[in-house]
Amino acid sequence: MTTSHFNLPDVGEGLTEAEIVSWRVAPGDTVAINDVLVEIETAKSLVELPSPFEGVVEGLLVAEGDTVDVGTPIISVSSSGSGAVAPAPVPGFETPITAASMPASAPASVPAAPAPTAHHVAPAAVSSPAVVEAEQVRADAAASVSKESDSSSGAVLVGYGIKGHVASRRPSRAGGAAAAGAKPATASAAPVSGGQPQASATRAPRMPVLTGLPIIAKPPIRKLAKDLDVNLGEVQPTGPIGDITRADVVRHAEQAKVFHNIETPQWADTREEIIPVKGVRKQIAKAMTHSAFSAPHVSLFVDVDATRTMEFVKRLKTSTDFTGVKVSPLLIMARAMIWAVRRNPMVNSAWGDKEITVRNYVNLGIAAATPRGLIVPNVKDAQDMSLLELATALEQLTLTAREGRTSPADQANGTITITNIGVFGMDTGTPILNPGEVAIVALGTIKQKPWVVDGEVRPRFVTTVGASFDHRVVDGDVASRFLADVASIIEEPALLLD
Repeated sequence: MTTSHFNLPDVGEGLTEAEIVSWRVAPGDTVAINDVLVEIETAKSLVELPSPFEGVVEGLLVAEGDTVDVGTPIISVSSSGSGAVAPAPVPGFETPITAASMPASAPASVPAAPAPTAHHVAPAAVSSPAVVEAEQVRADAAASVSKESDSSSGAVLVGYGIKGHVASRRPSRAGGAAAAGAKPATASAAPVSGGQPQASATRAPRMPVLTGLPIIAKPPIRKLAKDLDVNLGEVQPTGPIGDITRADVVRHAEQAKVFHNIETPQWADTREEIIPVKGVRKQIAKAMTHSAFSAPHVSLFVDVDATRTMEFVKRLKTSTDFTGVKVSPLLIMARAMIWAVRRNPMVNSAWGDKEITVRNYVNLGIAAATPRGLIVPNVKDAQDMSLLELATALEQLTLTAREGRTSPADQANGTITITNIGVFGMDTGTPILNPGEVAIVALGTIKQKPWVVDGEVRPRFVTTVGASFDHRVVDGDVASRFLADVASIIEEPALLLD
């Protein structure tokens, strides 16, 4: 038996420490390679660490809530080379099938569930609703596997069948009722040696489903559904294995209500609350202090008639090309900034003590407010994207940030940033530069106001666009031309066709 220690790795650029947020395993659990061991919080994001070893967990060397340096041993795993039981596969990830994964007493032609042991399923699988549902899918599928799976087909894992049955673990909704009723009791009621009940007998109850089919959704998707108050049983899945995706949840929800303060909480029982300064909050404080007191900020503002932008957004929402993609004025603002950067490249540069680097590409940052604090992920090489590609990238970036799953790489190497304060009903502000950049633009709320058009006062959709610049790099005339270019696109999106 050998014991391996897993040291905290550097999951970002120059990471020096991280906080242990939650362990997904416990001493005595059996783990396989790539099973999630622990969730950590770095200075930029939450990260799940997969296991580089397989074996049995000997001990957790660091407690939850502790902050440890990179390279510190955090868990020990022993490997005996035999007798280890492979953990249940997570939906969407296939586990290699070997003869060792089959119970010795099971006939080759009839798939049988392995007897539950203390190490049969890792705690992550027990506590994860997605894995519980996947276990149910496998158990149901095992009962309906035909006797054609004879010994010549090789050993098969419970619920997977032979290769011809792996294409989908979830029947289509059209024939779901018949598949769901295919003798489920046969697989779950059979006793195992030692008189212990099947693992399926102790499964947690499932959420209600429209067609009686089990719900396949990963933990981040379930959390998003809970945050958006979405019943997963009412969501139509579009994933490759019949699973529910983030896009499915967002389309089902009225996403505009996410930012509305529906309830006012009661006063806390304690008179004061102490919040440790660490993780993302510590990084925000450090970065903003450095930016505010090292770069001389100058801010400009302009009121813009955004009526044609709102009309353009409305047309895009009804376009078949943009079906299923979130379209908002932020998309037009992003494209406007890319166009304006090409005309005024100095706003897309970086200050150095001895030189200024002008970047001829746009990694467009979007300031995102998350429960863990403000982060700024960016869309890489946004200048090469079509309008549809940019819309898809912005939607993916926003959803990932809201779930707290933005990786450090997604936040690195930004060149210019948008902060969309309009979603909170704010008209404008004076944003602080993201470190390493020399310009940031704030998009205010868009609402109807009286506006003079051709000498007449008319109701128009009006917004205020504000921007801050590093005056060491961007002079007043460059800043003014850049902001005027952005405003011209908001006023007339047809200019993007040039």
